[in-house]
Amino acid sequence: MEPEINPMFVVLLKFSANRSKAGQFMESHKQWLKRGFDDGVFLLAGSLEPNLGGGIVAHSTSMPDLQVRLKEDPFVVENVVTVDVIEITPAKADARLQFLLG
Repeated sequence: MEPEINPMFVVLLKFSANRSKAGQFMESHKQWLKRGFDDGVFLLAGSLEPNLGGGIVAHSTSMPDLQVRLKEDPFVVENVVTVDVIEITPAKADARLQFLLG
């Protein structure tokens, strides 16, 4: 029996027309990110360049649960960013990322 492969997700948080409000909500956004890491869902987070927004790599979650989590991001709540989620079912990984294969 093959191990169950859990999906992973690439989340793109692209600045919207309200990007000027980002500074106002940055601390609460950082706390939201911290919770994602503390919960073991976020593997990586960083900026989309050049100054387009942010990106997150997530795993150990389902699409519905991830969507609930994303709706709690203050940047999403305040329409500072729009969200695009790409689901990936890992099939092959470098040895350093074998844990993603189940």
